[in-house]
Amino acid sequence: MAAAAGAALMPRAVLGASAGAAPKSLLVIWLEGGPSQLETWDPHPGTAIGGRVGAVKTRVLGLQIADLYPRVADQVHRLSVIRSLVSKEGDHERGTYAVKTGHRPEGATIHPSLGAVACHELPLAERGLPPHVSLGKSQWPARGGFLGASLDAFRIVVPGTLENLAPPPKVQDRQDRRLEALRVVEAGFGAAPVRHREAVDGALAMMSSPKTRAFVLDDEPRAVREAYGDHPFGRGCLVARRLLEAGVRAVEVTLGGFDSHAANHEAHRAAAEVLDPALATLLSELGERDLLQSTVVLVMGEFGRTPVINVAGGRDHWPTGFSCLLGGGGIAGGRVIGQTDPSGAKAEPASGVPVEDVAATVLAALGVDVRMELETPEGRPIPVAKGTPIRGAL
Repeated sequence: MAAAAGAALMPRAVLGASAGAAPKSLLVIWLEGGPSQLETWDPHPGTAIGGRVGAVKTRVLGLQIADLYPRVADQVHRLSVIRSLVSKEGDHERGTYAVKTGHRPEGATIHPSLGAVACHELPLAERGLPPHVSLGKSQWPARGGFLGASLDAFRIVVPGTLENLAPPPKVQDRQDRRLEALRVVEAGFGAAPVRHREAVDGALAMMSSPKTRAFVLDDEPRAVREAYGDHPFGRGCLVARRLLEAGVRAVEVTLGGFDSHAANHEAHRAAAEVLDPALATLLSELGERDLLQSTVVLVMGEFGRTPVINVAGGRDHWPTGFSCLLGGGGIAGGRVIGQTDPSGAKAEPASGVPVEDVAATVLAALGVDVRMELETPEGRPIPVAKGTPIRGAL
């Protein structure tokens, strides 16, 4: 049987990185709109709440996921399934904020995303690629928050392309003259424009770096590109794998289409046609290329969907018992953590996993001490994590 474990406190010894441990990377597959747990990783076929989806067996004994995901079923053993997530935020923007930062929205304070924290605490040794990247369209991409805009995710809306990065050969001289003029102007301000100079230097380093080839897919075999799928999300997952290989610290790939207040089954079927091949191929390649040990993988949306199907054939917002996939980077694979009530799909009280605990688990697996505090520009100390790593995950 798949191992089942409730969320509980981790010993202090595993709340941070081991001394001398190599820094890891974070990959977030963001399912924007709130994917239904019943049509993804926690199906209840044949029940009043199960809808029209069936279940398919996986390589993990006793674990079944929705039959919309036959390819992921062959790879999901590499990750663990958390089936009892709970959040206090049932609004899209607030729910996204809570999951991506591990904190609830709090007045004027803008908390950094998990990827931004990883980049801040585990800086890259060399420049050439942005440390934090967002691939695909997203209403609320990962942000640096009070750690600064320099840790905002570098956004590529159309993955597989990188336009306007290098100047055409005929205008290189003009660019050089403009940069020299900029240095003269900056010199007149003394040390004031330090951040501006850092931003310019970072952009120039990226423009001249051969590592930017990681963003472009024309050297990938056709069979590989087809396996991921001819879709912006599929290309985004392939670019993500290339960026992780190149050493980028945090990558987020977004797939929308899960906001299914009407025609829930049709919406999830359409999304699965894109997600299933892309995610399965990505997990397979991460495993084959020995990247899973150095990459924490989180597949999640802002909340789940109601057990009851509404009059429009849809499911509404449901933050009291939903699912995610989590693994890599030393997080156990092939486990089922928590469970939901078959009659109502709420998280069983003894096994509820707050989204703050997911964030803490991710940070701990990356090597960030979750007991530490970050400081805002005003000098206010903010805990890096509000939750506690999950006992059954690490």
